[in-house]
Amino acid sequence: MASLAHTHLAAGTAALDDAARESLLDQGVAWTELRANVFSALSRAGGPVSAYEVADRVSASTKRRIAANSVYRILDLFVLHNLAKRVESRNAYVANTHPSCAHDCIFLVCEACGKIDHLDDDRLASAMRARALASGFQPSRPVLELLGRCHSCAA
Repeated sequence: MASLAHTHLAAGTAALDDAARESLLDQGVAWTELRANVFSALSRAGGPVSAYEVADRVSASTKRRIAANSVYRILDLFVLHNLAKRVESRNAYVANTHPSCAHDCIFLVCEACGKIDHLDDDRLASAMRARALASGFQPSRPVLELLGRCHSCAA
């Protein structure tokens, strides 16, 4: 499998929070307290979460109500700037554990337990983009998801 050399940081760690902050700042976008809280809630969720779940987690941790529409805007900003990925089939988000690397993730979505993992295969993603371009289609953001059963559920 072809992929860019990069390091995945552990979700829910200060190292990932710092990498996300640095990546956003390097792109000229402010890292606010609310954005930090949203990223922390997303990163520590342990799997894909909806904007409503993130809003509930941030509200609980800050002891003040955060509207889901504010969280949606922040999550969209995170996706745009490669800090989060949207899992379309689940209408959910996951923290990007390698925010300094810009490439398309292939999500493996378990239909039995809901676990989501990902693969990095730049050759496959590039081929999909090239095929789309060759047919006159301008791709903006490939959604690469495989639905099936994870190793544990398949056993």
